[in-house]
Amino acid sequence: MQFLAWLIPISLLMGSVGLVAFIYSVRSNQYDDPEGDARRILTDEWDDRP
Repeated sequence: MQFLAWLIPISLLMGSVGLVAFIYSVRSNQYDDPEGDARRILTDEWDDRP
């Protein structure tokens, strides 16, 4: 049972770090235009053929 005294706080700390990283990425507009990239892949407008 002594290992639970270490594992529970470590898991809570890791979860909170992940939550803070996710909130930071949302607030810095990382997920602003997810469909734009998908449509740019399918267009022939920027074709780099030699």
